[in-house]
Amino acid sequence: MPLVRTVVPGPNSRAQVTRLAAHECPAITVRRARRAGSLGAESDDPIVWDRAIGANVADVDGNVFVDLTAGFGVALVGHRHPAVVAAAQAQSARLIHAMGDAWPDAQRVDLLERLAAVCPGELSVSILGLSGSDAVDAAIKTARLATGRAGVLTFERGYHGLALGVLGLQGYKAAFTEPFADITHPAVTRLPFGCDAARVTDALSRGDIGLVLAEPIQGRGGIHPAPPGWLTQVKRAAHRAGALFALDEIQTGMGRTGAAFAGPAHGVVPDLMCVGKALAGGFPLSACVGTPAVMAAWGRSTGEAIHTQTFLGHPVGCAAALAVIGLLPELLVQVQRDAAALERDLEVPLRGVGLMRAVPVKGDALAVSRALLQRGFLVLPAGPDSLSLTPPIGLTPAQRTGLRDALSEWL
Repeated sequence: MPLVRTVVPGPNSRAQVTRLAAHECPAITVRRARRAGSLGAESDDPIVWDRAIGANVADVDGNVFVDLTAGFGVALVGHRHPAVVAAAQAQSARLIHAMGDAWPDAQRVDLLERLAAVCPGELSVSILGLSGSDAVDAAIKTARLATGRAGVLTFERGYHGLALGVLGLQGYKAAFTEPFADITHPAVTRLPFGCDAARVTDALSRGDIGLVLAEPIQGRGGIHPAPPGWLTQVKRAAHRAGALFALDEIQTGMGRTGAAFAGPAHGVVPDLMCVGKALAGGFPLSACVGTPAVMAAWGRSTGEAIHTQTFLGHPVGCAAALAVIGLLPELLVQVQRDAAALERDLEVPLRGVGLMRAVPVKGDALAVSRALLQRGFLVLPAGPDSLSLTPPIGLTPAQRTGLRDALSEWL
């Protein structure tokens, strides 16, 4: 259960956010003006995290919170899972950094083999990165090489990262793109998520689209699952038009929905699949996984890779990811069990699948999330009238019922 010892944010958090504001770009961390009498808080500054374990996060004031975000969905296995910590510590004692495309290390070799083994169908050849944006960027480049076409078809409310190469693909919030519209991807077509497949076919009929990219469940866009059978129809339309079909499983993948990957669980195996977030249990690591035939479009390296980065296949991240993959069979069982318990104990209808859920609330979701912070629960909005619940596994009955009680006035 939460343990709130001070006003939230507490004095140490406020002091550290003041220090942060002096040296961090002001567009990064939200800092709001102090408001008297706001739910007992002196300001809407964020709390500053100090440590975390399982589903609990402690701030620098000693307050303990129940984390229903899993750190943007990353800590599905729980914060500081013993297997992840042990793997990272052992690797750090042996080799922290290798040399990307020049000289790989053994952990990268093992990880690529294990990742291929858990991916569905012929998805077995990967390009590693450090973030979800990296994985999507690799998918865009792969499709360009494989099809000779620059166009990308995405969907409204979709979120695929904010790096410049992928920014134009997002349909979540126009404000993210508008300041950079003149330097984002110039050939993006966007349709409503779940639209009639005929509209997808019509958009593809121009012949300039090489990649169709969709989330099986829209994450940041509000926890909206694709309609039954829709992804299959979209994939067929893409293939008929000579385009590749990619799934963004950065949030849904690695067990979040109770299956290893959400799209394949419903019979849809893409040409390219982007994974990240939960992949390495808290370490920055992502992958764009494709079929051998599709990835062959890159050709062989001639001594200088045309797509790489300094920290490609970082040894510690790869070791952590191997630990997570080793946990996957029991993780899937736990997610399914915890999802059923969450539905039962919250006693309200939830949107989504597994431990990727949204709960509708009465009132403004952002204001509700701030009020829950005062009560010791870390929750993010899932649109204007819903809260996103993407917790780690292992929530206790007391944590679930505590959340229900804390939410009761808005349900």
